Amino acid sequence: MILKELKPRKALNKAFLKVKPNRTEIEGFKTNLITLLNRTNDTESEEFHKNLVTDFLKKTYYDPNHFINTKGRNDLVIHNGQNANSKVGVIIEAKKPTNKAEMITTKKLNAKAFQELVLYYLRERIAHKNLEVKHLVATNINEWFIFDATLFDRLFAQNKNLVKHFNDFEAGRLADTKTDFFYKQIAEPFIDSITSEIEFTYFNIQDFQKPLRNTDKADDNSLIALFKLLSPEHLLKLPFTNDSNSLDKRFYSELLHIIGLTETKEGSKKLIERNKAGERHTGTILEDAIIQLDSLDKLSRLEKPNQFGNTQQERLFNVALELSITWINRILFLKLLEAQLIIYHRFDKLNAGKGDKTYSFLNLDKIKSYDDLNSLFFQVLARRHEERNEDVQQIFEKVPYLNSSLFEPTDIEQLTLFISNLKDDKTIPFFSQTVLKDQQGKKRTGNISTLQYLFEFLDAYDFGAEGGEEIQEDNKTLINASVLGLIFEKINGYKDGSFFTPGFITMYMCRETIRKAVVQKFNETKKWNCTTLEDLYDKIEDRKEANKIVNSIKICDPAVGSGHFLVSALNEMIAVKNDLKILQDRDGKRLKEYQVEVVHDELIVTDEEGELFEYNHHNKESQRIQETLFHEKQTIIENCLFGVDINPNSVKICRLRLWIELLKNAYYKNATELETLPNIDINIKCGNSLVSRFAIDADLRQALKKSKWTMNSYRIAVDTYRNAESKEQKREMERLIADIKSDFRSEISRNDPKIKKLYNLNGELVKLTTQQSLFEMTNKEKADWNKKVQQLTEETKKLETEIEEIKANKIYENAFEWRFEFPEVLNDDGDFVGFDVVIGNPPYV
Repeated sequence: MILKELKPRKALNKAFLKVKPNRTEIEGFKTNLITLLNRTNDTESEEFHKNLVTDFLKKTYYDPNHFINTKGRNDLVIHNGQNANSKVGVIIEAKKPTNKAEMITTKKLNAKAFQELVLYYLRERIAHKNLEVKHLVATNINEWFIFDATLFDRLFAQNKNLVKHFNDFEAGRLADTKTDFFYKQIAEPFIDSITSEIEFTYFNIQDFQKPLRNTDKADDNSLIALFKLLSPEHLLKLPFTNDSNSLDKRFYSELLHIIGLTETKEGSKKLIERNKAGERHTGTILEDAIIQLDSLDKLSRLEKPNQFGNTQQERLFNVALELSITWINRILFLKLLEAQLIIYHRFDKLNAGKGDKTYSFLNLDKIKSYDDLNSLFFQVLARRHEERNEDVQQIFEKVPYLNSSLFEPTDIEQLTLFISNLKDDKTIPFFSQTVLKDQQGKKRTGNISTLQYLFEFLDAYDFGAEGGEEIQEDNKTLINASVLGLIFEKINGYKDGSFFTPGFITMYMCRETIRKAVVQKFNETKKWNCTTLEDLYDKIEDRKEANKIVNSIKICDPAVGSGHFLVSALNEMIAVKNDLKILQDRDGKRLKEYQVEVVHDELIVTDEEGELFEYNHHNKESQRIQETLFHEKQTIIENCLFGVDINPNSVKICRLRLWIELLKNAYYKNATELETLPNIDINIKCGNSLVSRFAIDADLRQALKKSKWTMNSYRIAVDTYRNAESKEQKREMERLIADIKSDFRSEISRNDPKIKKLYNLNGELVKLTTQQSLFEMTNKEKADWNKKVQQLTEETKKLETEIEEIKANKIYENAFEWRFEFPEVLNDDGDFVGFDVVIGNPPYV
């Protein structure tokens, strides 16, 4: 009989597999595991060895957060909480190394150790009604067998006949009350009948003696899976660092401090506010921006200052906050880029698997002032190497050209401030709970220049968490794109309270809706009658055509926030292609040796051995995979994902998150150049999605007839904008798109009933006045004529006033015109065909 044995790596949550343990944790694990092995003694009792296991688990992982001890007749248990009153989370059966008769093996599970686990589990699950058992473990110190409790629940607790026998045994209603009777007469025959269904994780510590005991740190990577397998994150299924639902509060709080914000509580809401008067520091990014805006009278340049608040102070705060968020967004994006570049070059000949720190650029050696930072934004990242000024070419020679709209001045920067306007000599005090330490290892105190503080603070964290299995040597906390997304969303929700949609909700909603939409789209296109993706897989013959159908699906979030739903949708679309076996490179070759799936709201790529994919630009196959993932993401973002939000900060953050998703799979086109990022900003627009001037069914055909535009020319203009090769081409497309929309707006307006009526009234009035000059009228006719002219004049003025009031109505100030803003959802006649999926934040608090 073939048993279902998993290797440690295969058993781990794939998102957890990506999390890098730090060197201190691994060294502690090695020390405690060596102690466990060294203390085993064949002449000692089982109780002695059980205590060794307890000491190892406590010292390595569980003390003081999880109580470990015996419970009743259970050999050993790990509780979900700190004391014995909390529910049992893990059941362990420990045998001495020489007790081979009772210990299970990889060829024979049905031994006493396993039978004991079955009895202990049924007591917890049935007798104590404990629904919180996560895993069961059998070990003899050297060999470890780990079983998921969901398997035990399905095979044992849900079997009515077995549960009846168990209840009868516990109540003393059977022939014997001894546990051996249960093991031999009840458990053993039942286990025999279902052995082929039992899946387990197995490892033998003796296989890891070399990395455990030698001094070569490179060997320690082979211990990572073992370290994670016995951790509370795995055995108790706890949230782990960089889980997309977990906020790193220390990072978040100190970042707010540097910006000049603080989080407060108002009832059940958490609000992000400007520091109170008396607690403000003029060196923070926000306060410095407010001072510059005020002293330079920059608000007077704004066309509609009232949209930023009702008072001068409100306007100063809101404009400064928008600027601060723009600048911080760019800097955090660049920190991810910097980490990516360092990691990418660890496979270079001279780097021996270590990151190349010469690719770091966010530091005071290269950026000594806010003006230098401004130059990095606009003179480096937005320009090809050959187009850069001499003064930045050498300093930033390893920083790639990105071509993204993220590194073009925003409208509000053009009208008010650039980051170069901030003062370099300003300082701020260290955050009271700062992550930064002095040479004695104590929290730093005193004041520090803001730019230096920002760089040192960011450098205290590891932004390179998207790599494979490796150890974090400098013990830095990991910060990845998911965690940043959560932070962006909280900062963005400062006015109304921060409501973050957890990743498991966005992941579930996207999975359920998108998979149904895919099936529906294939059925409509191919005249099929499928109900599941499995049905589609059985019928798909042409992968190229199938990709075209999936890429035609349109998904919209009409209140996009930080873009969390669209990121989840992006990941799900790629996972769907993987499940349909149509994920392929640009040459049409499938990624068949790889599994691409969404785990914990993250896209995870593993090979056939369960190892995480790592990009190595020196490896042809690795290059192929990275290019495929990048262009698949680009295709889906450009063709399938659309969003709207009334908050301009939300729009910026959403665009940023989608750019970050592309950055994760950025690749080298040649030895020095990264693939540039497309201008995906045109898919995420600012406006009030609930208000439109024009009806969704307003007729565009007349506009198309009377203008030189076609729907195809509109689509081409948008597509050219996304992939513009220069600023000039991008600006040209912006003007063209604006002209097209202006023509549409004018023509639709002419067909408005009120406009038509006004046109007819004016025509009638002109006709009457012309008639009066051509013919002589009697006094009565003249009186009637005057009355008619007066009536038409009054009606015309009244209608003109109504039309002007509608135009000037504040409700239409941010109106979003669904009718023509997205050409991707209009057919060739200009009819609105709509989206396949409309998804957004569910109504929950």
